[in-house]
Amino acid sequence: MLESLRKHVRQQVPADGPPIRQWVSPFALTVGVGVAYFLTARLTLLVMTQPGVAVFWPAAGVSSGTLIALGPAARWPVAVGVLVGNTTAGLVSDLGILSSSIFALSDAGEALLVAWIIEHHVSSDFSSLGRLNHGLAFLVATIVGTAVSGVGGVLAYKLGYNPEVPAWIVWLQWIGSDAIGIIAVAPLIIGFVAAFRTPPSRRELIEGAAALMVVAAIAGIVIFMLPPEWWEMAVVVVLLFPTLLWIAARCQPIFASAAVFIVSFVVMAMVTFKLGNFGDITPSVIDTVVSAQVTILGTAFCAFTLSALFAERRQQEAMLAESETRLQEALAVGGVMAFEWDAGTDLVQRSSNSAQLLGHDPQRPLDGKSFLARVNADDLVRMKGLWSTLSRNNCTYAIAYRFLRFDGREIWLQDTSKAEFDDAGKLVRVKGTGLDITERKRAEQHQKILMDELDHRVRNVLARVAAVADSTRQGGGATDEFIRSYNGRIQSMAAAHTLLSETGWHGADLAALVRKQLAPYATDANMTIAGTDTMLGAPATQAVAMVLHELVTNAVKYGALSVSDGRVSVSWERKLNTSATKNLILVWREAGGPPVTSKVQSGYGTDLIRNLIPHELGGAVDLVFAAEGVNCRIEVPIK
Repeated sequence: MLESLRKHVRQQVPADGPPIRQWVSPFALTVGVGVAYFLTARLTLLVMTQPGVAVFWPAAGVSSGTLIALGPAARWPVAVGVLVGNTTAGLVSDLGILSSSIFALSDAGEALLVAWIIEHHVSSDFSSLGRLNHGLAFLVATIVGTAVSGVGGVLAYKLGYNPEVPAWIVWLQWIGSDAIGIIAVAPLIIGFVAAFRTPPSRRELIEGAAALMVVAAIAGIVIFMLPPEWWEMAVVVVLLFPTLLWIAARCQPIFASAAVFIVSFVVMAMVTFKLGNFGDITPSVIDTVVSAQVTILGTAFCAFTLSALFAERRQQEAMLAESETRLQEALAVGGVMAFEWDAGTDLVQRSSNSAQLLGHDPQRPLDGKSFLARVNADDLVRMKGLWSTLSRNNCTYAIAYRFLRFDGREIWLQDTSKAEFDDAGKLVRVKGTGLDITERKRAEQHQKILMDELDHRVRNVLARVAAVADSTRQGGGATDEFIRSYNGRIQSMAAAHTLLSETGWHGADLAALVRKQLAPYATDANMTIAGTDTMLGAPATQAVAMVLHELVTNAVKYGALSVSDGRVSVSWERKLNTSATKNLILVWREAGGPPVTSKVQSGYGTDLIRNLIPHELGGAVDLVFAAEGVNCRIEVPIK
């Protein structure tokens, strides 16, 4: 339920911008301030100890607190509400219209001046007294504002009450009364608005309410139960200090403001009705009022200062905690841990993400000996050898090593560290960072494997190119014929390489390979291609491509593709063999070409067709020069 209330408040009261523009209409604010000002002013005028003398003027706190909390947008509604409420209260109390109007103008100007000073010299968003400079600025603005408005207050007092009283006495009484009123009430209103934006937790509400009851109880005990000979105004502040410290340390500033208000209300009531030590000890009403004001001021100064200091500390702790969280998140994402090793005690301090990185129990941190015991033996020898070369002039180093995690997985770490030595040159401590470079090492290893594989393939290709060139040359014929044959065979190899490159050398689609080799000569009229989806590995792709090229070349020169009516069909299927693996059966058939003689002179192409597959792939080839056309059955074991 409390969380639902918080969400509702956050929706209704935005955390930024002048709140009055968002959720309070100017007219409603004017009426609210006017009514509140009238009631508080009227109550104060009724219970004054003598005409014109009040312990504090809470109405000043109502106007100043509202204007400070709601910002510049509330300036005119608050001013109008103060003028109407103050004038009405004065007239009801039998003050003349002139005195009432001057009092009203002075109080309205006072609120505007205090709010203006804070807005222009502190912050336009004065949300609370949660900073020490805010609290001090609030006190200064209060004194300046009441001192200036006191000029009008002196004039109104002389006109409405007693013209014989010295002006400076009236001025001092005005400053004391209004200043205490602002100090006691305004922070409470400011705190309430801030609490609407950021509601206190349930724990704060319960604990703060309990502390405020203790404050009220202590104030009552001091006033009613202390022996007269012990009575001093400072005693109130001294006895309240532990509770104020409790409130400031544990709760939001609004609770400190509430404590000041409670003390002010209790003291005012005691002075007004002459109860307890306030009524028995002080011989003069003026002295009693001054003593009460000093008590309130001392309590307020103590409460606001403690509250501001603890609020700033909580803010700094929150910022540090957030910064630490972001740092740990960055370290975790980057696979980095920070550490400091004390060589004397063998104790190691590591960042909180080290447990995740190293795989150990966070509740059982690793000391230096336990950590080194899990470093790869060969790398540990290198590491100790590097340490032996360090000195005060050469104290930074970087080393990569293997570390065995507690889950049995080996990772690579790279330390970038700095060693510190004492005056005798003895190693004292090592500070640095450890970076998880396991993925980088794997990538390097993978790259090395790829480079070795590439080197192997390049050597094979060059060897095969050389063999093709030599075999083509041995076949005899004119130079142009040699160039054409040699170029065709090289292009066939290149086409196979292109298909393999497209899949990262994982294999090639057999249908695509067949179409690639037949592309220069195949049409819908002279070619039929059919077979199941089959992927060939890199060695099989290269060998089958060369065999198909020789079959195509022979068909173009002497067989079915040398005449317009000839046809070639290529089909394949996969069958289980005796070892429960599959063989690829590829069949090449020619039809409609020139009659094939029974005796065919064997050359490089014929030998390649018959021997390449059995030699490189362990397969079988059955090449038949039948009268109706060449038939070739190729059987290749595949995975």
